[in-house]
Formats: sequence, structure tokens, C-alpha cells
Amino acid sequence: MGMITGNSAGTLGSTTIETATQSASQHNLPEEPLVVIEPSRGVKIGLGDLWTYHELLYFLTWRDIKVRYKQTLLGVSWAILQPVFMMLIFTLFFGNLAKLPSDGVPYPLFAYAGLLPWTFFATAVSSSGNSMLNSAHLITKVYFPRIVVPVAAVAAALVDFLISCGVLVVIMIYYQVTPTIHLLLLPVYTLLLLLLTAAFGIYTAALNVKYRDIRFVLPFVIQLWFFVSPVIYPVGMVTGRWRFLIVLNPMTGIIEGFRSALFGRASNWSLIGVSAAITLVLLAYSLFTFKRMEKSFADII
Repeated sequence: MGMITGNSAGTLGSTTIETATQSASQHNLPEEPLVVIEPSRGVKIGLGDLWTYHELLYFLTWRDIKVRYKQTLLGVSWAILQPVFMMLIFTLFFGNLAKLPSDGVPYPLFAYAGLLPWTFFATAVSSSGNSMLNSAHLITKVYFPRIVVPVAAVAAALVDFLISCGVLVVIMIYYQVTPTIHLLLLPVYTLLLLLLTAAFGIYTAALNVKYRDIRFVLPFVIQLWFFVSPVIYPVGMVTGRWRFLIVLNPMTGIIEGFRSALFGRASNWSLIGVSAAITLVLLAYSLFTFKRMEKSFADII
């Protein structure tokens, strides 16, 4: 083969540039770029991504539901058995033996009305807190808004919540408790419960990627949170210097809201207002933290 001399290479390069220029002019290509890609400035929460990727959210939710009950003997019956057995145990020890007050409501119904939102909160936070690590194989291979993963875990737990609501209807019929117009506020308290659960789940999911010991701390925190929430006792039972701890607990207003809507009582708007304010602040902070840490998830996980 012959060698290309310097003059020949220069001539070839000139010819190539001229050919590219002529080709660009023939296709009427602009001299300046139409789109300039620049790095994003600031942290954008991007809640619209949930709607844009709603199909992915649906499939991840359905995946979490199937994985939870895969190869189980009783299947979705566990969504009913868990709160029912807890209600029976609490009724035996706290209702019959300890004689805790229940605001004039049969204690089994009182306990189940508190367990209903609490069981959803504890289950959804536990699953969403570990959701990023459980989806590591997906996060490291495909790009999508990472916030879809913990939100899908919360949505999957919502199915158990709706199933458990059917048991609540049966218990209310058994004790002849008739719903009143206050029941119309139940969707509002349910929405507040969803927002609080999503906020705490999103925040713990982001922290769990960077600090793996969160998975060990989370069950302990949820267990302590249970005892400072009015699940097995009424709010009025807590007085004195410890009452501020109950009031600042966002689950307090939500649980009391559920009971007031179900039992036809006037809502304690001061408790509900505190719970709503803390929930919105926590949700905004969780979304900001998650979005700020999102870029490093694929590298760390």
C-alpha cells in the first residue's frame, strides 16, 4: 500500500471540510444550534413526573403487591388477619384487663379504628423505606424519576388498607354503630394519612441509600412511634407535661379524625390542624431532600 504524504493529507482534509460544508448548505442546516443542553440550576421537585410516568407507577405498584404475597399460604388474607389479631390482643389486655377507656365506644371497635390508619402507615413506611435498595437492579440500568419507587410502595400498601376497611364495616354493623354526616370527612383524613406516609417513606428511602443502617433503625422508630400515638388509648387520657408529645405527633390528629368521622363525633380541629401543618412541612422537606440526593442514587446503590 502507498503512503499518504503530508500534502495529500492536507488536501484530503480540505476536501472533507468543503464536502461537509456543501452538505450542510444543501440541507439548510442552521449555523447556530437549535437546542443548548445546560445543567439544571437548583432543585426541582418535579411532582409532574408521577403523572408522566403513571404507567410505570402502576406496574411497580402491581409488582410490589405480587411480591408481598408470592408463595404465601393465605395470600391477601394477611391484610385482614394482622389488624384483626392485634385488635383481639389489645382488647384482651388493654380493654378487659387494664380497663382502658374508649370514649364510650366498644373497645374492639375503638382499637380497630386506630389500628386501621396505623397499620397502613407502619406497613407503607417500612416497605417504602427499603424500596430503593430492593429496586437497585432497576435503578442502575434504566433512567426514570426515582421518586416513583417509594410512592409505588405506598400505593401497594393502600390496597391492604382498603381491604381492611371492609372488616371495619363488619365490626360497625356488629356493634350497631350507624354512620353520620361526619363520615364525609373520612376521605380528607385518608388523604392526610397518605401524604404523611408518603413524606416519611420518601425521606427514609433517600436516607437508606446513603446510610444502610436506616433499615435497622426504622422498625425501632416505628415501634416507639406506636406507643406515642393514641391507638390503644384515647387522647384525653394523656395530660400534663406529656400531652405536648401527643399533640406534636402528626398521627394523633389523623387517628382522632378517623374516629370522629366513624363514630359521628365532632372533630378536634386543633389536633387535625397541627397534624396537617407538620405533614405538609415534612412532605416539602422530604421531596426536596429526595430530589437533591437523587443524582447520586445510581452511583451509591
